[in-house]
This record gives sequence, structure tokens and C-alpha cells, in this order.
Amino acid sequence: MKYLVTGCAGFIGSNLVDRLLVSGFEVVGIDNFSTGNKRFLENALTNNKFSLIQGDLLDFELLKSIMDGVDTVFHLSANADVRFGTDDPSRDLQQNTVATFNVLESMRSKNVKKIIFSSTGSVYGESCQIPTREDGPFPIQTSLYGASKLAGEGLIAAYCEGFEFQSWIFRFVSILGKRYTHGHVFDFYRKLKKDPNNLNVLGNGLQKKSYLHIDDCIEAILIAFNKSNEKVNIFNLGVNNYCEINDSIKWICDELDLSPTLTYSGGERGWIGDNPFIYLDTSKIQGLGWSPKYSIKDGVINTVNFLASNEWVFEERN
Repeated sequence: MKYLVTGCAGFIGSNLVDRLLVSGFEVVGIDNFSTGNKRFLENALTNNKFSLIQGDLLDFELLKSIMDGVDTVFHLSANADVRFGTDDPSRDLQQNTVATFNVLESMRSKNVKKIIFSSTGSVYGESCQIPTREDGPFPIQTSLYGASKLAGEGLIAAYCEGFEFQSWIFRFVSILGKRYTHGHVFDFYRKLKKDPNNLNVLGNGLQKKSYLHIDDCIEAILIAFNKSNEKVNIFNLGVNNYCEINDSIKWICDELDLSPTLTYSGGERGWIGDNPFIYLDTSKIQGLGWSPKYSIKDGVINTVNFLASNEWVFEERN
């Protein structure tokens, strides 16, 4: 079995690559290294079943050339930082939507029919249904990131209908753990590293969020892929509860043995597109026998420990 992983040097992609190689599969990875890091592939690059292609998904001819012999595509590449969508709206369109179209078209050209897609809970906008089910209502989109991912979902579903593709679409909450390099834990750690006595928090600290550990995320993806067989398989991925940002701050500070003075920018959103309450219903994936092994607190602390042991990631992201 030969798999193609887009975004293979990213947070989720590199962890998935390691898992697939341990299971004995042949893996081709592609990444443009705009946010991914080659150091995350150190183990993979020692495995003769792994091939790395440095390139961009906007290069359609390159994509076509690496589809030969591929059985399934894990499409994980994306511009995943919701906060900066309004700084450059074209980035979400190009890297999330147009890139997905290119992946689908290159698959079609080589008769590759199966795709796993990393979507997001942001597609639900500010849902009136909490916890939010996969078949819940779609309100007005509140972020360019969520809108671009929803467009990607639509393209994939259309290819499943029009060209007999099969897809597995995963709507994630935020993911935590090893190789995490963006998001609130990363930002708070970096701020505290610069000034351990003061921490400015975007919003009011009362935003309610659900988080999932990377190991639980990878396990859920593989279980769903192996156990669900609809034309279009859509799953929420998360845990059975949520925390406030203030809870997460406390866990981070306790782990670092710090007691900073907190200041808040105010308002229920930290930035344009920030959802003040994200909590997904995961009964569908749990019905396949999956359940998370890590709590939200475990994920936060695990991430802090990773960052403390790998502070080079902050220099890489500057």
C-alpha cells in the first residue's frame, strides 16, 4: 500500500507519516516548508519506504508526477492559522481551496480514488447547536480559514459524486502535542519566555475551547479510514468536554512554575474569526470504537513539555 501525505513536514502530517511507516506502509510526502519543518521528518528520512518531495500543491504538473502508484491521499496541507486570514485573504484561498482542487484533479488524472481530508470545526461558524453534530446547521462563516475549508469539503464531495471518489473528512478541534508550532499554547509559552512576569491575553480569557492530543487524532483518523465505508465519511474529532482559555493559562503557568500578572485585550473574541465557544459532538467516531486517551489538560501539559525541550521551534517560526 502506497500513501501520499501532503503537508508531510507539518504538525499533523509528520506524526501521521511516522505512524504509517511504523505500520510498514510506503509513504510519499510533499511539503513546501512554508510552515513545516524538515527536522520533524528526521526519523522518516532514515526509512527506505519514505520519499520526500519538496514542492507546492499549486504546482499541478508536479502533483500529477507523484501520483503514480498511489492508493490513497492524506491531504493535510493547509494554511492553518485562523488569526491571520484577514491579513492576506488570498492565502487561505490558494493554500486551502485551490490546492485541494489541484490535489483532486491530479488524483483524477491518475485514477486515484481515495482521499482523507483535514477540515476544521471552524466550518460550523458560531454554531447554535452545542455540542455540534456533523449534520448540524451551518450558520454564516466567521473566518476565511473555515470558509476555505468548507469550500474544500464541497469540492471533495462533488468529486465523490461526479468521479466515484471516496472520502474521509475530519473536522478537528485544535490539536495539541509533539511538534505543535502554532496556537495558543505556543503563543503563551513564547510570551512568557520573553516576560515571565506578565502575560497579555487576547479576548477576555473566557473563550471556551476543546482540544485533542495528536496521538488521539492520528488514531481516530486511521480507525475511521479502516472502519467506515460510505461515499463521503464525515467525522468530528475532539474530546467530550472543553475548557476556558483561563484554565489553559493556569495549567501552562503551573507547569512552568510562573505566576504572571494577566492583562486582557477584552471582548469575547481574541481576533477576527475567533469562535468564543467550540465544542464538537464526537459520538459518531466514538461509535466506531475510538475514544481519546488524553484529557485537554494532558494535551496542554504535553505541549508545554515539548516546547520546553525544543525551543528551537520559536526561532524557526520567527
